[in-house]
Order: sequence, then C-alpha cells, then structure tokens
Amino acid sequence: MKKCVVLKGDIIWTESPDRFEYQEDGYLVLEDSVVTGVYPKAPEGEHELLDFSGSLVTPGLTDLHLHAPQHQFAGLFMDEELLQWLERHTFPYESRFADSSYALKAYRSFVSDIAGSATTRSAVFATIHSDATLLLMKLMEEAGLSGYVGKVSMDRNSPDSLREETEEAIRDEEQFLDEASAFRNIKPIITPRFVPSCSDRLLEALGKIAMERNLPVQSHLDENVSEVEWVRSLCPWSSSYADVYRHFGLLGDTPTIMAHVVWPSDDELGMLLERGVYVAHSPSSNTNLSSGIAPVRRFLDMGIKTGLATDIAGGSSLSMFRMITDAIQVSKLRCRFIDSSEKPLRFSEAFYLASKGGGSFFGNVGSFEKGYDGDILVLDDKAFPSVLRPELSVPERLEMYAYRHPDAPVSAKFVKGRRII
Repeated sequence: MKKCVVLKGDIIWTESPDRFEYQEDGYLVLEDSVVTGVYPKAPEGEHELLDFSGSLVTPGLTDLHLHAPQHQFAGLFMDEELLQWLERHTFPYESRFADSSYALKAYRSFVSDIAGSATTRSAVFATIHSDATLLLMKLMEEAGLSGYVGKVSMDRNSPDSLREETEEAIRDEEQFLDEASAFRNIKPIITPRFVPSCSDRLLEALGKIAMERNLPVQSHLDENVSEVEWVRSLCPWSSSYADVYRHFGLLGDTPTIMAHVVWPSDDELGMLLERGVYVAHSPSSNTNLSSGIAPVRRFLDMGIKTGLATDIAGGSSLSMFRMITDAIQVSKLRCRFIDSSEKPLRFSEAFYLASKGGGSFFGNVGSFEKGYDGDILVLDDKAFPSVLRPELSVPERLEMYAYRHPDAPVSAKFVKGRRII
C-alpha cells in the first residue's frame, strides 16, 4: 500500500513563469513522497495529516551554483573584482582543504547552514581535494539533502597549492568518481573550474569522462569582461568562450550548468538554447564582484533553461529568497540603464527560476504538479506580524516574506518527501 502524507496550509507554486497557482487553506497530497495534487478538501482514505494551517507551503528552492569551501569567508573582500578576488583570497583559502581536519570543520558548518535554509537541491563546487570532496558529499547525504557535488579540476593558471598535474588530475577524477558512486542522493558532477584554469588536454579528458559515464557538467561562462578576454587569448582557435566547452564535449553533450553568462554573444546564446544548457543566474555575486548584469530577460524570452544561484562566496548569502529579490532588482537596473527592451522580472518569474526553473535540472523538482518530488518548504509568515496580513493574498504574503524576511529559518523542510526540519 502506498504511504499517503497530506500537508495542510496556504499552498503556492508556479507551473509557468507568468503566474502563481495557489490554494488557500488547501491540502497538498503526497503518495510515496511524490505529489499527486493540491486540493481544497482533504482526501478520503487513510493518510498522515501534517497541519500547517495559516503558514505558507511552497516548493523547495534550488541553488544551481555555489562553492561550498568558500562559505566560511562569505561576506569578505567584496570590494574587489573577480580575477583579483580569486587570486588574493579564494585560491589561498581553498588550499586549506588539503587538511582533512580543517575540511571537516568547514564543511560541517556549511552543511548545517544549507540544511537549515530554503534550499532543497543544489549544484556544488568543492575543491581539487578528493578526500575532502567525498567528505562533503557524505555530510550532505547524512543531512538529508539532494543534489550534485563536483571535485574541481584545474591544471594551469593556478597557485602551486591548487594546480594539479594534468595526467594525475585525470586519474584522480576517475578514482573520485568510482568512490562517489556509493552515494544515493548526492551525486558527482564533472567540474572544470573554468577555461583559464584548465588545459586543452584536461578539458578533452573531462569531456570524454562525462560522456563515457553519462555524468552532468558544471562550470563558469562569460562572467567577467577580463575573463572573456583571457579565454580569447588562451584559445584563439575558438569562436567564443562557449565554443571552447562545446569543442571538448562539455556544453550540453550531457546535462550542463553554466554559471553567470553575463557577457554572452548572440551566437553563444543560440548555442546554449540549441544544446539545452542551463544558466545559473547569480545576481548577488555579479553585483559584488563587479561582473555586470546578466540578460536574464533574454534567457527567458529565448527559452534558455535558467535557474538562480547564490554563488557563495561571490554571493554573500545562502538565502534563495534573497536571490529572488536580487534578481528582480538587478533586472530593473538592466532595463533602466542598459536595454529598455528587456523588461524587469516579475515576482512570479523570479520565484519560478528559484523553484521549477532550476529544479528541472534534477528532474520533476520545484513544483506541486502531479508526479513531482516532494521537495517542500513551510514558511511561518505569522511570526512577522503586519496589520496588512489579513488583507493580503497568498502571493502577496509570499512576496512580503521574500523581501522582508529572506534569511528567516524555515518552519519545516522536506526533501524527496522526507522531513529534515
């Protein structure tokens, strides 16, 4: 017999970017951890009722790009630009993860924070250190989280402490993948850091490994003007930054996430669309590191798959609600100062990107449509009194929560139907 669990509350979700679906004082029904539907009345028959009356019940949110080892220095060095920031702070700090005892302390802190956040799925960069990366995967799995974690690959233009020897890097990746296959809910993902830190030989090998093992890929693309110019000088044979990844089988040959995409050419956008690549839009990071404002309206209008990302520690917060509001704000600035034809994001669109938009990289994730995984948040907006609250619709309450209380702890959190808070 299937196990039936029913959550009662003010239920809200997006099936498409243009509008919210919601049922006030409704019932979200799960059978064997999978959504069967949202109803105005409780179902008949035997079921477990979880009563969250008066609270908002939403899909879990997806962080499509972040760096777990950088979590400890999030909020520091935000007056610098990307390449300077990497060289002076990020690379030296990530070198510490060669020390397994340090990695354990840092990753325990990261996992505790993300487990308590609104994030239910994530695509995570670790470091070049296999043992520390496997430890991170173990801690995330034990916390009940789900997603992808990548051992970072880099063999050039890096400090000695993070620069791998090319053939050794390839062997280490294969061994890491063999060991990482033991995890159930946290899966490995091929992770070249970015083109400047990976030789042609390494990129070629990683592309082959991804194809042979049918593994997804994540990396960075067109984040910063100086970075784009650097790639052009390193790979003069390519037509673009994206073309380098395409050439080596790392752009949509298997499911792929490219973070940022702030400075894409028209040809690159066409390539991303044609090859089904996901863009991880990171509004906070792109502001903090002076990278620019990604053309997220163009992504949506073209049909390019897009989600939101914190990009810790380029972004300074793990809150996906903060990413929702930041995405709206920077889209307004882009419309006002860069291209008035690119209309700002509406709240429903930004919420969609944080839920179903990014969640779809993981399958049926990020919505309450039939057949979707039971990734669920319960948000107690009653804890933040407002005399307006009785007058507000469910979407208005969610919007107020996102803007006024983006870092508030969630009341309850379910991943694949399993309650972890």
